[in-house]
Amino acid sequence: MSYDIKGQLLLTEATQEVTATFKKREFVIEVANERNSAYNDFIKFQLTQDRCAIIDAFKPGQMLKVSFDIRGRKWEKDGRTSYFTSLEAWRIEGIDTPAASNEPLPQYQETQIPPAEEGDDLPF
Repeated sequence: MSYDIKGQLLLTEATQEVTATFKKREFVIEVANERNSAYNDFIKFQLTQDRCAIIDAFKPGQMLKVSFDIRGRKWEKDGRTSYFTSLEAWRIEGIDTPAASNEPLPQYQETQIPPAEEGDDLPF
């Protein structure tokens, strides 16, 4: 199953040769959180093999549409089982919207909690 998401490119990492026959490259996009606009999401994707170079066409700060698949793996070592999930990008498109490229995503702002008032007899 394939998914699409739009966000701003935050960083691109160097290509890693995991084995002689497998290479991967990771990148992160920042996405506005739809449920809570005070918190943005930072989502890491990976590109593999011959797709590692497709991110080279884009620069940090640029708005992207990323098409990806969700991959899950089971790994056993020393009698322990672990599960890994990765977001494997297979297509990246630039989004040419002037407002989006000039306007940064909303930033996280810490909310101050007011001190409790004396005489507050609420049980919670």
